[in-house]
Amino acid sequence: MNDTARRESCAATRRQVLAGGLGALAAAMVAGCGTNGRPGGPVAPVHAVDPQATGSFAAGRKSLLLQVIAHPDDDLFFMNPECRRLLSSGVPVVTVVVTAGESSGRNRVPHELAPVARNKPGYSAARQQGMRQAYAEMLGVDRFTRWQRTVLALPHGVRAETDGLAAGGRRARLIFLNIAMRSEGGVRLPALWDVPGTVMRTVVATASLVSQVHTYDHQTLVDVLAWLMGHYRPTVIHTMDPDPDYQVHDATHPKGSDQRHFSDHRDHTPTALFTWKAISQWVADATRRGGRAPGFTTVAFRGYYNQRWPHNLPPAVLEDKVRYIAAYGGGARWECGDPAGCGDYSQSGTHALTSRKGWARSTHPRYPGALPVPTTDRSGRIVAYGVLGTQAVRWRETDPGSGRFGAPRNLGGGPLAPALSVVTDTAGRQLLFALRFSALDGQGGPNTREIVVREQRGTDGQFGPWRGLGTPDAGAARGRRAGCPVAVATADHRVHLFVRTAAKGLATRIRGASGRWGPWHRLGGREIQDGLSVVLDGAGRIHVYAAGHDGVHHWAQERPGGPVTFRRPSGVRGPVPDDPPAAVREASGRTALIYRAPAAATPYVYGASAGAAGTPLPHFTGYGLLTAHLAAGPDGEKAAPVLLGLTDGGRVQVQYGTSADARPVTAPARTVTVGAPALLAPHGGPVSVVGMSPDATPWVWRPQTTPRA
Repeated sequence: MNDTARRESCAATRRQVLAGGLGALAAAMVAGCGTNGRPGGPVAPVHAVDPQATGSFAAGRKSLLLQVIAHPDDDLFFMNPECRRLLSSGVPVVTVVVTAGESSGRNRVPHELAPVARNKPGYSAARQQGMRQAYAEMLGVDRFTRWQRTVLALPHGVRAETDGLAAGGRRARLIFLNIAMRSEGGVRLPALWDVPGTVMRTVVATASLVSQVHTYDHQTLVDVLAWLMGHYRPTVIHTMDPDPDYQVHDATHPKGSDQRHFSDHRDHTPTALFTWKAISQWVADATRRGGRAPGFTTVAFRGYYNQRWPHNLPPAVLEDKVRYIAAYGGGARWECGDPAGCGDYSQSGTHALTSRKGWARSTHPRYPGALPVPTTDRSGRIVAYGVLGTQAVRWRETDPGSGRFGAPRNLGGGPLAPALSVVTDTAGRQLLFALRFSALDGQGGPNTREIVVREQRGTDGQFGPWRGLGTPDAGAARGRRAGCPVAVATADHRVHLFVRTAAKGLATRIRGASGRWGPWHRLGGREIQDGLSVVLDGAGRIHVYAAGHDGVHHWAQERPGGPVTFRRPSGVRGPVPDDPPAAVREASGRTALIYRAPAAATPYVYGASAGAAGTPLPHFTGYGLLTAHLAAGPDGEKAAPVLLGLTDGGRVQVQYGTSADARPVTAPARTVTVGAPALLAPHGGPVSVVGMSPDATPWVWRPQTTPRA
């Protein structure tokens, strides 16, 4: 059989398999067709982060945000306001759009019934123009400002248009790979990820500087994304959700544009998987070539999940977000100078606000929690644990109170999701818990996750090896839906680990006093969001809180050392939370919760001291994750909860006390944070806030006083 016949045979096999669905059988049927449709062709080597690697990180990093999205507008719907906040602070932004976004090829104006001709190259170009309009407005210039458009040569001979714009010391760059959403034979992006031998073509957008159709196989896309990472050297990477929640689609929860069984689009998930695989390859290759790993922080964002849970953006933040979506949507009567059109008209005007799907009304991280996670050593220096370049790291303050950190120490374990839990057991030894991408092969190969732990051998001592704890769910598909680990140490020498399950319930695994880990146990309860709050009350009993569809869900011990069981929140009455509630032990020893109602800016305190209706905190308005700890107040005041969060504008703020007249203090404008900062309130010591800068180094802010009403 000649080469042409082989390619045709492989193409026919792929079409037959794809028509019948994806799975193990599909992988087996096309296994003989290697890359580019050549049977028995060489399989590209898989480059992945070595969990045992503990080398140093490259120094001298300059802040840069790299985003990888599936379609034009995914960043505006799911990653803002975080993208705009970093761009406004002066961080250059590079956004890579994987698909052409050509969809049906019909650029429809909402509520207009006139027929629209199918034009996929034109619709792709119009959506690209919409992105230019949105980013121009985020840069603070006229939406029709002319961009510098060039062609970028990429690995394997493919090319992409790249558009750049700079204004007022801010810079943005858009890169359009333009892989067809539906390639020849009906092939879609999930097949490029999972089915060996799959090849997809690009769309040549109207008036694009790239006039040639290119082809992508699995490894080509991984290599292109890894090359872009190496070329631009980001210090922050924004990705989509690689493991979306299971979702039942019915009359109450219509499927819409979701993929089958999951709460996200069929292109979002493989785009995220390709991105995480490329990240791992970039780190491995850079380490192998230069000896120093690239240092960066990664933040993954939920997609259509936003439609399924209470909205969490207050009016002021939402208004800012939808302004840029409207600029992207453009209008048929706009005069942008692009012959293909001036945006994606389906998103024009107020559509983002009036759509029943409500995608714009929330921004949810896939891996919630604060990073880095701070603690202190014996000398009083801050020790911060985080994830840098997909590896666990430890920063240590150079001197107590200096606010300056030494070089990060690589603790390995990667590739890790950007979520750590750190606890200190009764012997003074620290334990690190993380979620690892244990396999990211694609092409029918393993795609798995596992919870891992690394334990200190002694107080302030060296760590032992990483150990896998598995996940609460058996099977790779369900195991991928594991939530972020959260742990707590108790006075009976145990360590309790908690994880959200694939069914959106709660599971636990316990390290006994002997140091041995028991099996996973399910703790029941109904559907909850990820982002667990764990606190010990004054009697030493564990309380676990999570946000559900119908209110706060609560698990607790009846007595210290007893089992943790599902129960109704005692003394906590309030509305449905918009985000995971912050749990704090009050001076009385009882626990209180602090959270916002859906789409609200003002948080309330709920608990024994707050009354049935809760206590509003009218001066602490904002959005995003809330954190609270019991701490001594400034100026020698008695112990009270101290609260940490972000203002409407994304500034870090701290408030001492939970009375309605308490007022926050706001960090200096230069204190820019990636993700959620962390609160450190050591017993008897000053309160500190530790966050991650856009250049992937930690910062410390020590608020000294609190203004009074």
